[in-house]
Amino acid sequence: MNWSVRPEPFATSDATRLRRDYYAEVAGRYWRRPATEAEIDEGLADDPPDRLAPPTGAFVVGRYGDGGGDEGVAASCGGVRLLDAATAELTRVYVSPAVRRTGGGAALLTALEDAARRLGAHRLVLDTRLDLVEARGLYVKRGFREIPAYSSGPYGQIWYGKELTAPAGR
Repeated sequence: MNWSVRPEPFATSDATRLRRDYYAEVAGRYWRRPATEAEIDEGLADDPPDRLAPPTGAFVVGRYGDGGGDEGVAASCGGVRLLDAATAELTRVYVSPAVRRTGGGAALLTALEDAARRLGAHRLVLDTRLDLVEARGLYVKRGFREIPAYSSGPYGQIWYGKELTAPAGR
């Protein structure tokens, strides 16, 4: 089984389903109960697509399957957006629970780091919650380190950063 991660418009049916799954999981953990459809809709309404589109952002979808590529099942997503000329922020990073521990998180972060570089960023940052232990473990494993808070909001409990280096061969 292979992973293929590529840019995809924010509002495709696969991207929308994955973003709904993301909101359902993070909201359910936060509230310690399943999120309602109305709560998921409200979360999506607060997530304007122009923030994760060129020239200031990017959104990607990962597909998992025998051949990878477009024939795989859409099972991960994530976005990156510029905060300033040198810093990009990761957001909406999600891997479907059914395919976690198959390399999808690493493939997703590699694609998002590449997208940030294409946007001109030299540094990636993110905020997350303490209860999202799988995500936090992935970030640390991929070289992110805890940094001082760069943002405020009700859901940011821990902040990470990573300096981006040029990919090998470039």
